[in-house]
Amino acid sequence: MLYSQTDAAAKRAAFRERLATGELLRFPGAFNPLSARLIERKGFDGVYISGAVLSADLGLPDIGLTTLTEVATRAGQIARMTELPAIVDADTGFGEPMNVARTIQELENAGLAGTHIEDQVNPKRCGHLDGKQVVDEQTALKRIRAAVDARRDPNFLIMARTDIRAVDGLDAAKDRAKKLVDAGADAIFPEAMRSLEEFEAVRSAVDVPVLANMTEFGKSELFTSEQLASVGVNIVIWPVSLLRMAMGAASRALDTLNDEGSLTSQLDAMQHRADLYDLIDYESYNHFDSTVFNFTVEK
Repeated sequence: MLYSQTDAAAKRAAFRERLATGELLRFPGAFNPLSARLIERKGFDGVYISGAVLSADLGLPDIGLTTLTEVATRAGQIARMTELPAIVDADTGFGEPMNVARTIQELENAGLAGTHIEDQVNPKRCGHLDGKQVVDEQTALKRIRAAVDARRDPNFLIMARTDIRAVDGLDAAKDRAKKLVDAGADAIFPEAMRSLEEFEAVRSAVDVPVLANMTEFGKSELFTSEQLASVGVNIVIWPVSLLRMAMGAASRALDTLNDEGSLTSQLDAMQHRADLYDLIDYESYNHFDSTVFNFTVEK
């Protein structure tokens, strides 16, 4: 009822404990607070909040147009609706090292369990597009050092994402990953790996958890959870998948309205009213007001 019963510090501590086991943790991407609750209901380990999704939700491309305030506010709304830990994409940290420091504290205040800061230049672009550019090594390391220095809860996960694989190759990605860990990164997000062997190579290069991004229509093959676990990956995200599914269904529904004049033929594809009410825990609000939930919904 209302928001999660587990406070942010407890979520972070529990997440760190799970991460320390070395098992693969599955984090589908939530595109709104309700989808985060559904991810929890379906038994996943955590919730991922994609910068691309937050941009798309505003009708904007993923090129760094969103602000820290927008990202922290929306991420907080999502994180508070689930007992699961939530990780958010903080792009390049929204500015210079001092801005990165503020970003970390704002995300802590918003109840997130962790974030990742990347090494692209501004304006950044989707990690699976061509033509990316990365900052020099010292700039990348300053961002991570600033994030670590600003952190108040030691369990808040600071992950370093590197996009350098697409620019300078795998060896450069391994080298930068090592240096980002030396700068204080708790985990590494190597973007746009081309094969399981590349994930395994990064995994072997560092002694911190590694994240795999299984985004559709990108540079990486869509490996299964079992395949990724076999090479030692610790977190897998599907950042935009639920948004893509939802928007695909919405597009088909609008086509049906145009073609048939009603959605009668699509009722079986919809979430039933009863399932929605169950997901938002409608009945529990009766504790406050007995007139709120005094009905039944036939399935």
